[in-house]
Amino acid sequence: MIWIKISILVLLAAMATGCEKNKWAVNEQKMINAYIESLEDTVYVLYPSGLYYIELVPGTGPSPRDNDTVYFKYKAAFTDYVQFDKNNPYTTPFKYVIGSFDGMKMKGVDEGLRYMKAGGTSRLLTPSGLAYGFEGLWGIVPGFTPVLWTIELDSIKPYQGRK
Repeated sequence: MIWIKISILVLLAAMATGCEKNKWAVNEQKMINAYIESLEDTVYVLYPSGLYYIELVPGTGPSPRDNDTVYFKYKAAFTDYVQFDKNNPYTTPFKYVIGSFDGMKMKGVDEGLRYMKAGGTSRLLTPSGLAYGFEGLWGIVPGFTPVLWTIELDSIKPYQGRK
């Protein structure tokens, strides 16, 4: 009998947590919609992953592919443009291997870099599922928070093992 009561309590707690996550996900979508609507005639491309992408300055040459090393500068902000991060110092590009999620675990940034070309600048709007998730980032970014990335792709070093 006690196991049935415990099982019911666990089930109710799981349902409450699921409802809470759904409430936050709905709120996040409202933040994204409000940001997009505030832009008037600026048009982002919405990819199936949920990534919103806009090219601000076109680059040249090929886009990076898996295992290519890219060097880029970035600024990260909330949808109200309050900046919370940038590579430091901003004049020194951040080094990243495409597809590695090395240290960043940022699927949206990895995907957005793949659409860019060297010398280009783009803005990415990454929903939390492509950014810091429902947990957020150590008291800096709340869970279920979309992130705006402005990325300047300085250069691409092609992977040498490619055939």
